[in-house]
Amino acid sequence: MTQVLQVGDRKIEASEIIPLLANYQLLPQLLREIIIDEAIVNVECNPEEVAQAKQRFYAERQLTQPAEIQAWMTQQGLSSEQLDNLISRKIKLEKFKQLTWGNKLESYFFQLKGKLDKVIYSLLRTQDPGLAQELYFRLQANEQSFADVAQKYSKGPEAQTGGLVGPVELSTLHPAMVQLLTNNQPGKISPPARISEWLVIVRVEKFIPAQLDEPMKARLLNELFETWLQEQQKQVRVTPS
Repeated sequence: MTQVLQVGDRKIEASEIIPLLANYQLLPQLLREIIIDEAIVNVECNPEEVAQAKQRFYAERQLTQPAEIQAWMTQQGLSSEQLDNLISRKIKLEKFKQLTWGNKLESYFFQLKGKLDKVIYSLLRTQDPGLAQELYFRLQANEQSFADVAQKYSKGPEAQTGGLVGPVELSTLHPAMVQLLTNNQPGKISPPARISEWLVIVRVEKFIPAQLDEPMKARLLNELFETWLQEQQKQVRVTPS
């Protein structure tokens, strides 16, 4: 057997690596990285791209002096060549994502847009039907502000903010809450509606349409990549030795 690692007094043989990775639930991560390596094998990056990425890499870790860089590499068990490979691998991965899904981002965005839109709203919730109706009438008559009523009577964490919630993506909300909000015009107070165990009163403050800007493009690109990667991982069969 071939010894590949020693930790303290323990000598780890090559045949132990896969069982150990499985025991520590690290095998999926290894498979993920191998799939990525296979995917980007034909993607190219030039020395200038690597040099610029390396400077960003150092800056992110606040490594400014050669001695600091060398100490960090030693701590990580990396040679200079391995660090270059690590950095170029990230460049190639981003290029692979763009080449594979970059032209699909717009259609994917519009497919999801209804869930990506954000909303700011005021919320008041209680489990007392009589109180819910009374508070609704008070709000309708402008006897008290929504913030005051929510702060005093609402039973959720929104009481700490005077009922104000958001901005939050519609996709993160309960489907019944999404329907309630999207059916209301900004500024209009909804009658008490039951959602799960709560009676809720809401007022839409502002709808914020999602935009296909650079952060959104990066997010959607990563979503498409992760979906693809999960499908690839499902197809890998690991045979115990």
